[in-house]
Amino acid sequence: MSIAVTRKADVMKTYATGANDTGSPEVQIAVLSDRISALSEHMKTHKKDLSSRRGLLLMVARRRKLLDYLRVVSEDRYLSIISRLGLRR
Repeated sequence: MSIAVTRKADVMKTYATGANDTGSPEVQIAVLSDRISALSEHMKTHKKDLSSRRGLLLMVARRRKLLDYLRVVSEDRYLSIISRLGLRR
């Protein structure tokens, strides 16, 4: 499940740390969170879609790794992104 190009651009603009920021951990985590929420909605109606379930689990694991990295590098940025996205941790 991918997200629309305009939606992805909006998410990047919202969570970017600089003008042309597309690859910072904050942006990557925000884009993954958006994709995860879209795929979670898909999984509510298509419970037996195992390939999408696997993709969802891989995305959650990738987001978790990025969050762990961000926590090690900068605790303030980690806490900021957690609160902005409303993630539990």
